[in-house]
Amino acid sequence: MTAAAGAASALPPNATVQQRLYWHNHTVPDAVGYAELLALEARWPRAEADALEADAPEFGSLGELLAALEQRLRAEEADPPDSERYLAEHATLPEFAFVAGQFAVDGLVESQSHLGVLPRLPHRARMAVMRVLIDEFGCGNEAQEHARLYQRLMSELGLPTDPFQHAARACEETLAYVNLFHWLASRAPTPDYFLGAYAYFESSVLYGFRCYAAACARLGIANSRYYTEHLHIDSFHSREMLAALRAWDRERGADLRKVWAGVELTSATVTRATEAAVRGARAEAGT
Repeated sequence: MTAAAGAASALPPNATVQQRLYWHNHTVPDAVGYAELLALEARWPRAEADALEADAPEFGSLGELLAALEQRLRAEEADPPDSERYLAEHATLPEFAFVAGQFAVDGLVESQSHLGVLPRLPHRARMAVMRVLIDEFGCGNEAQEHARLYQRLMSELGLPTDPFQHAARACEETLAYVNLFHWLASRAPTPDYFLGAYAYFESSVLYGFRCYAAACARLGIANSRYYTEHLHIDSFHSREMLAALRAWDRERGADLRKVWAGVELTSATVTRATEAAVRGARAEAGT
């Protein structure tokens, strides 16, 4: 039995909501487990997505939505939150390691949660998403797979490379960060949510990961390529996800409220996760 499989089978009965979702998403649930997964997802993220969809603007076209998305991205880039400034400029090595460990629940299984969306998409949209995922998995080169890059970072920081060990002590917000995409890709009512979410995410990483790359440079962390690779390649990923959205709109007709709900839900989830991770790091360090 692998370490991950052993950890998965040892999920305690008092596990938190997001821990339970994480375990269900990374194991093969039985009928009872799958029923629990669906029930938990109905409370989150489905309930939040429904509320965001109800409040979404009345876009007249996908072009209007994409213009609003571009405006949102530029506003976020111009005004980074204090948590990102702290990481870039002040975080100590132990504080950075704490934050990186929190996000290991995602980094060590990079993009595996996205695969469920592929059979749900028509040809052109599917191919655009596939071009992004091919990069995430290192174009078949084991050494370049993004999850492998994160393993090297974990090893340099003296942290485990088993994602289940990190899940056992991750905060709810960072677990939600990865649990969200399992729902978006595989169980959201339509792919509109995923396409909005991923179009936002791949664009926002172009500024959102700058604080991590800056911290690595400042702290002398050698295995920073997980972050710098995203800063290099995600301009291509951003274009491909916009192409996927346009293809989806042409082929099926995008539900613009659901697309925007995906944008809003992902932005909020990423923000909550980053703030919680930095807050936890500073609390542990007493800073």
